[in-house]
Amino acid sequence: MPWIFLFAAILFEVAGITSMKLSRELSEPVASLAVLVFYVCSASAVIFAQKRLELSTAYAIWSGVGTAMIGIAYFREPLTLFKMGSLALVILGVVGLSLAGRQTN
Repeated sequence: MPWIFLFAAILFEVAGITSMKLSRELSEPVASLAVLVFYVCSASAVIFAQKRLELSTAYAIWSGVGTAMIGIAYFREPLTLFKMGSLALVILGVVGLSLAGRQTN
């Protein structure tokens, strides 16, 4: 269940960051309100996920993966070799944090 909450948190975060971009510096009222709503939902979902997941693992996945996905997929940011390597490092970091958490438990 915590992974479902974390996945939902990522989706809400992606919707929030997209709304932030679409708000045009808060000049679009609907998109500006959506930023607030989506971020409250995202934070709530990540709080529920952290009941079973370690903070470091949950936060690394929540903050890193969702933002990169939306930037590349929706805003057409280029997926360069450097970005792919950086995302691979984020994934390796998450795996490392997860393995380290298991060793201490």
